[in-house]
This record gives sequence, structure tokens and C-alpha cells, in this order.
Amino acid sequence: MSPQLERFAALIDRADIRIDLARACLQIAEDAYPGLDVDRYLAELERMAIRLREQLSQTAGAEEKVVGLNRFLFEDLGYAGNADAYYDPRNSYLNEVMDRRTGIPITLSVLYMEVGRRIGLPLQGVSFPGHFLVRLKLRGGMIVLDPFAGGAPLAEDALRERLRSVVPEGAAGGLSLAELPIAQFLEPASNRQTLARLLRNLKNIYREADQPARLLDVLNRMLVLAPEANADLRDRGLAYERLECHRAALQDLSDYLQREPMAADAAVIRAKVVDLGAFCARLN
Repeated sequence: MSPQLERFAALIDRADIRIDLARACLQIAEDAYPGLDVDRYLAELERMAIRLREQLSQTAGAEEKVVGLNRFLFEDLGYAGNADAYYDPRNSYLNEVMDRRTGIPITLSVLYMEVGRRIGLPLQGVSFPGHFLVRLKLRGGMIVLDPFAGGAPLAEDALRERLRSVVPEGAAGGLSLAELPIAQFLEPASNRQTLARLLRNLKNIYREADQPARLLDVLNRMLVLAPEANADLRDRGLAYERLECHRAALQDLSDYLQREPMAADAAVIRAKVVDLGAFCARLN
């Protein structure tokens, strides 16, 4: 395991609530940005929070802090969702989001939560279908916010409309989407779930762009985060094969077959294992 992966493994090897989400996101970016000064970006988050606290009254309540946070990030600093180049991988790296002041829902949500928490807002991520959101529990209930849209609050009808755009009708076991309790889609995402979703975004981007070396970096992180993810183990083996790392590919694909002997793609993977085994034997 590389030193970068060892640091990542140590960071997430603790109770979920104790995982430093911003640091973990920045460590993920180290794969694409070797030598990245993680502590510099963490210090910048602290400076942002200090500036924002100076703008707020000492008696500011939660709603006033949300208004101040939105004004500070999206008006004063000019952060905005990158709708024009949504699948640019830079949108998924927190350092780039902070440098360029643009990103996708999940990275803008991480930034929003990290600054918000530093001013006393107990914000939580929401792994909503198709679009990561943020929630804040209040005495009178809960508000759901969209950092990709400037921190706009979302009413239930808007949330149901988003569901209709990403969840096929009939996929809810006979219930219509209008009948589904919206609360089940608004459960807080753990830090590990947030990191997994960020990594899945990068996995999809690099797979679609046919960049196996970058894909391998992402899959290594995913398997540190969730070693039991068999599909990711298979995909790492296939990435190793593309990169002509034959022994590593053989190991991962063999392990995948041991875990999933009845998988739908078992015959295809088994054929690859036979070919890779013969090739590696010739290398000896």
C-alpha cells in the first residue's frame, strides 16, 4: 500500500463521526495532485469560517447563520455550481473546488458543511438520488438546502419533482412516487457514505473517459473504504489488466471469483483468469 493510501486508511479507521471529512476529500485529491498541501486548504477553511463569524452577530440563530453562510459563499466569494462542465473531474476534487470556486453538488455540499460546522451549524449531508443535498435540523423541523443552487431551501414538492426525474415510476414496489414518504430519502449520509459517493462519481468519470490509471487510483481508495465491495475488486482487476499489471490483475480477478463464484459475469472473468494465469506462468 502506498504512503498516500496508508494515510487515508488511518484517517478512516475510526468512528464515523470522528472522520475529518474535508481532510479525507483532500487526501483523495492527492492522487491527481501529487504533493498537494492538504493542510493549506484546511487552514483556508478555517480562515473562511473566521471571516464569516466576523459578519454574524454573536446572538445569530441557525436561520440567520444559514442566510449568512449563503451570502458569504455564493455572493461574497462567488461559489457556484458548474453546470456547464459538470463531468469535469476537477469538480470532484475539493482543492480545485476551492481554487476555482465551482463544483458539483457533493463537493459544494462538503465545503458548505465544513464552513457551516465551523460557525456552529450542525449541517448533515443527504445522499439524495441524483443530487447530493444538505439538511439542518431545527426545533420546528428540518430544512433541506441545495449548495449547488446557492444554498436554496427545497420544499417537499420540489424534492418530489427531483425524485420523479431520477427514479422510474413503478420502481417503488407498487407505490407511486407521490405516495412514498419523502423522509426516507432525507436520512443523513455518514462520512463514509459521503466519501463513497464522491469516489463513485470519480470512478464513473474516469471509466467513461477511458483513463485506467486514474481509475485505478480511485478504485484503490474505494477498496480501502469498503474492502468488501466485490464489484470494485473486479473492476480494479480489469483496470490492472488494461495497464498490463498482469499479476495484480490475476490476484484481484481470482479473489473476485472466490467471493462471487455464481456472479453473472463469472464465466467471462474465469476465462480472463485462465489467460492471465498462463501469461504469468510464462513470465516465470
